[in-house]
Amino acid sequence: MSHLLAMLAAAAALWVAVYAQLRIARYTASPSSALLTRAILLLVGCGFGYVAGIGYGDDELMRGLAMIIGFGAVHLPAAFILFIKRERGAGKS
Repeated sequence: MSHLLAMLAAAAALWVAVYAQLRIARYTASPSSALLTRAILLLVGCGFGYVAGIGYGDDELMRGLAMIIGFGAVHLPAAFILFIKRERGAGKS
């Protein structure tokens, strides 16, 4: 994967992660549930990103970009669900 393509993928993944983190509170019934959901996504995202970055050896840039892409990939299902809830006009659950 070229550096430019990886940078674009990392930017998209970061946008997905930010979107999910910002929308969680809007569609979660209690603040403690929102905090727990955010914490789980952050921890799993960091772990997945770390594992994704391990395979790039000495290329620091690609390792960092792979970590960001992995972090965003964990947030993608949550972001998609939150987007659908927004489009339907759903309330907190």
